[in-house]
Parts: sequence; structure tokens; C-alpha cells
Amino acid sequence: MSTKNVEITPAQCRAGRALFDMTQSQLAKLAELGLSTVVDFEKERRQVSTAAVEAIQEALMRAGVEFIEENGSGPGVRLRKRQQRKG
Repeated sequence: MSTKNVEITPAQCRAGRALFDMTQSQLAKLAELGLSTVVDFEKERRQVSTAAVEAIQEALMRAGVEFIEENGSGPGVRLRKRQQRKG
């Protein structure tokens, strides 16, 4: 599933971090953003830039989070299935 042009929600961000027991500070570092940007996005304190949201999403995706689009039941997250190596 492609996640391009799908902006994640603050709840998806929090849930994605929870899958890895990741702190907001760790996510900020992975996304190369300031901690206040991550905090403000998750708490919906202010409108953060699209570029910042994309950086957060990309960082979580690199960690193994898949974002599930709105499908009638609401948006969500899950862990990406690991590829089995044939050997």
C-alpha cells in the first residue's frame, strides 16, 4: 500500500511510536526534527508543516510501521511483516 499523499494523524503517530516503545525524543531524532515539533503535532497544539509530518511518517515507516488509510473503520497502524529469508 502506498502512503504517498496520505497525511498521518496525530493518533497514528502516537500509536506508531507505541509499537516500538519509542519516545517522542527518539522519534524527533529519527525524523531530524525538534522535539517540540513532534510534541506539538501529537498534541495538536499547532499546525506543523507538511514537510515535518512527512519526516515523522518516513521515520516511523523506516522503523517498520505501516499506516492504514481510512477505510470506514478509521485510520490505523500496524507493524510491517518482516520478509522471510530463503537460504
